[in-house]
Amino acid sequence: MDANRRQSEIQQLLAAEQEAQQIVNAARAAKSPRLRQAKEEGEREIAEYHAQMEAEFQRKVAESNGDSGANVKRLEQETAAKIEQLNQQAASISPEVIQMLLRHVTTVKN
Repeated sequence: MDANRRQSEIQQLLAAEQEAQQIVNAARAAKSPRLRQAKEEGEREIAEYHAQMEAEFQRKVAESNGDSGANVKRLEQETAAKIEQLNQQAASISPEVIQMLLRHVTTVKN
């Protein structure tokens, strides 16, 4: 009876091993399509993110180009104001500079 029982247990172990092998094979078979699906989902998400970032970049470029006319006008005004300020400073000290130059040119040192 012990021999029959052992034989029966061995048969159960072999059956469990075969069942486990079938489960492993089924898991391996299911793994490949799932990996493919995950890769496709990842690529789709990457494409969506890329499109979103590209759209945001294009929007910022459009905004900065739209403001470039205003920026140029502002810079021209600032430049004109700075030139006028420098001309006024030069005009205010010009007589003093002329006097100083004349003094140095006409003074002879021994």
